[in-house]
Amino acid sequence: MAETTSTETTVSQVLAELAALEDPKMRAVNEKHGDDHGVNLTKLRAVAKRLKTQHDLARDLWATGDTAARLLALLICRPKAFDRDELDAMMRQARAPKVQDWLINYVVKKNPHAEDLRRTWFADPDPIVASAGWALTSERVVKDPEGLDLTELLDRIESQMKSAPDRLQWSMNTCLAQIGITHPDHRPRALEIGERLEVLKDYPT
Repeated sequence: MAETTSTETTVSQVLAELAALEDPKMRAVNEKHGDDHGVNLTKLRAVAKRLKTQHDLARDLWATGDTAARLLALLICRPKAFDRDELDAMMRQARAPKVQDWLINYVVKKNPHAEDLRRTWFADPDPIVASAGWALTSERVVKDPEGLDLTELLDRIESQMKSAPDRLQWSMNTCLAQIGITHPDHRPRALEIGERLEVLKDYPT
């Protein structure tokens, strides 16, 4: 019981520290991109560096649902300690784009269940979850393409990318680019698809 109380106190202390770091102007900028927090990420990383790895605390911070707390949780967790179902649930709970990005890049890619999750998420009806599957597929296209059907991926991109929701469209376009960059045999078709669909041509930079 004492350990639970201590952990709860620690969570409260961390949440108070994050609240003190909140910058209303930064929140306004972040909210335009769907990220509902106003904590400077450099300062957030400094908090993570001080706390070091604390997996139980990371789980508790994630459970608060607070975006800044979840970002911090992803920095102090042990990526390999999550089981498959836990990561699947976390992806479905993560609605802020920055949380989704960090969950994929800092945790899932380092977890032994990454490939299983890639296959599960790839065709998920939720476009946010599917975008995570495509992000992991892009990683495989570059680093471990053996076993991937690149022609089939290009077929999917060609038929689905134009009408896909924004975040899924972005992930599919990234995969298209990686196929073209890293696989010369598929480069002509990848370029042709990209030029014909003109996806993201008006995306603000």
